[in-house]
Amino acid sequence: MNPKAIFESFLRGNIVLQILCGMAMGIVVALLSPTLGKSAALLGSVFVSGLKAVAPVLVFFLVTASIAARKQGGDSNMRSVIVLYLLGTFAAALVGVAASFLFPSSLTLVAPAGSTTAPGGITEVLKTLLFQVFENPVKAIAGGNYIGILAWAVALGIALQHASATTKEAITEVAGAITRIVQLVIRFAPFGVFGLVAESVATTGFASLLGYSHLLLVLVGAMVFVALVVNPLIVFLTIRRNPYPLVLTCLRESGITAFFTRSSAANIPVNLQLCKRLGLHEDTYSVSIPLGATINMAGAAITISVLGLAAVHTLGIKVDLPTALLLSVISAIGACGASGVAGGSLLLIPLACSLFGINNDVAMQVVAVGFIIGVVQDSAETALNSSTDVLFTAAACIAAESAREGAGQAAAGTLANETA
Repeated sequence: MNPKAIFESFLRGNIVLQILCGMAMGIVVALLSPTLGKSAALLGSVFVSGLKAVAPVLVFFLVTASIAARKQGGDSNMRSVIVLYLLGTFAAALVGVAASFLFPSSLTLVAPAGSTTAPGGITEVLKTLLFQVFENPVKAIAGGNYIGILAWAVALGIALQHASATTKEAITEVAGAITRIVQLVIRFAPFGVFGLVAESVATTGFASLLGYSHLLLVLVGAMVFVALVVNPLIVFLTIRRNPYPLVLTCLRESGITAFFTRSSAANIPVNLQLCKRLGLHEDTYSVSIPLGATINMAGAAITISVLGLAAVHTLGIKVDLPTALLLSVISAIGACGASGVAGGSLLLIPLACSLFGINNDVAMQVVAVGFIIGVVQDSAETALNSSTDVLFTAAACIAAESAREGAGQAAAGTLANETA
């Protein structure tokens, strides 16, 4: 068969099925030949590196072009999206706390995590975020600092609203060109997933996870509950219709890719493409998706609260209801400061531990446990975080569209009554 025809057929194929095939092949190869599985890590590393390389540039130009071209007084639905982000993250933290009380976990604490450092408190997290806003734009793009990228893109976009139409068109064309590059990178996701899965199975196998099976079940169970119960409820209250077709689409199209890349930042291009296919408002998703990769961290809130309370239960510390609620708030705020890369939420566990007077040495041992189970925990966490970015963006856009249609129908009814 013609190689060109094969390649074109691959590009037109169902990427979700291709990713699932890549995952299955990765498991088989790793089990048959661990050495070959570890060698396949190159494919996964190249794929994730490709996404991480293009995502900051794409986000910068998309947000700049979107805001520059936005008409004065236009509605981008961003206020609704941000409310949903914050509500969803806090609700997830509550679920994590509740799950920890219903199914308490105990840890066999391991050696401290070495040179790994964690923020000393919420103040330090917020201070870090503030400095990220004012980072040099070139350094922000090079380092993948999405807070800084968003700040500069928004500022430049607002400044360019008074630019000529030719300038705005040129920026839009650049954003479109980068988008086409992203589309090509995403099409090679099945090969990247093959490498990532083969490496994980060949390196850690399944035995290392059995010792923490209860903790993993609590973590993943809480995330599944949020994905299939809490988020659909929030979306239903927003759009007043069956949320599950949208929920399942986001989990399938965004969650699967995010599960293997284990990075909300790396999954930004995937989410932008999904929003485009869903026909959402570009002025909204070009800003809300990169913003969500930074502050919409439901999975991270669950990780922080569950692992924090696991340390509490291990040490026999009693927790009352007000303290549990305070932990939910701290977990939600801390999650908003979690990095958009693999394992970013684990370094915020000491924040939760400090609430109960647990010293940093013990807290960092809990972080080490998190890295051991990270093959599953971080993958599930990122899948929830990233798919929820699209879900809440879509919900806000659908609700806004329904409101406009309702207003239009009401106006038409009033006009008809006056005419009669």
